[in-house]
Amino acid sequence: MRRRTPPPPSPLPQRDGVDPVRVRLPIGDAWATVRDHLVARLTAGAEVIDGLLEAGRIVDAAGRPVTRDMAYVPGMFVWFHRELPDEERVPFPIDVLYRDEHVVVADKPHFLATTPRGGHVAETALARLRRQLGIPTLGAAHRLDRLTAGLVMFTVRPEERGAYQSLFRDRQVAKEYEAVAPYDPALPLPRTLRSRIVKERGVLAAREIEGEPNAISRIELLEHRDERARYRLTPSTGQTHQLRVHMSALGVPILGDPLYPVVTDPIASGDFRRPLQLLARVLEFTDPVTGCEHRFVSSRVLRAWSSYDEWDAG
Repeated sequence: MRRRTPPPPSPLPQRDGVDPVRVRLPIGDAWATVRDHLVARLTAGAEVIDGLLEAGRIVDAAGRPVTRDMAYVPGMFVWFHRELPDEERVPFPIDVLYRDEHVVVADKPHFLATTPRGGHVAETALARLRRQLGIPTLGAAHRLDRLTAGLVMFTVRPEERGAYQSLFRDRQVAKEYEAVAPYDPALPLPRTLRSRIVKERGVLAAREIEGEPNAISRIELLEHRDERARYRLTPSTGQTHQLRVHMSALGVPILGDPLYPVVTDPIASGDFRRPLQLLARVLEFTDPVTGCEHRFVSSRVLRAWSSYDEWDAG
């Protein structure tokens, strides 16, 4: 198999912990200029692209500004910084539980996205940790939903990132989650759910369909009081929203879930009340670089269990 040549290093530094956008001009296309291709490819529009070009903010691999009439060269790379969205700061800290020369394990709060995406760019766990720790090479080994709190692992060295990402891809990381949801005395637990879950682009909620199972979750009841219960959730697979879908399918949707069992109105920016009561509690793995055995446990508490009235009142 022919090995892919890695792209050249970025000539632009990070900004607020966020990498510049890198664009490779496709081989086989026949545009007259770099500008023509960028206008056609990017959603920013011609006016924005022209503004970036005129300001010298789109550069080539040598850091030289791309001009409006620069000829299109197939395979060429260009870089620029996107305009950062006006983000509401997530008013909760991200705690570092462990750090060595290879990995950083952080305890992420609710409402903080793991990596830049859409309207969440600088206000993400990755960008925050890059600024907080002064590690511009930091990268995510996996992702945790923005609404879910708990443990996330990041890599320090780009050349080692693939080894740690493979742990998650090959299911060599033992993960445990905790959730607070309604209590149903008629629901037999523990049990293991197996189903096929699909998440379509542009659709907020994932759904179960007929077919070969691709999502496996073990659900256990830890304790209950009144109409609420605390559950241990152990996924064997990592489908989008898997635990949320499975809990909803059991008739005990996780408290604070805006998507399951029904999609509710979007949460307003800056509304940090009633967070989803789902926590990535445990990460356990053998370090693929050092061989060390690691087990990390989140210290966060789900408020709908510790102080339901406070959580319910927002």
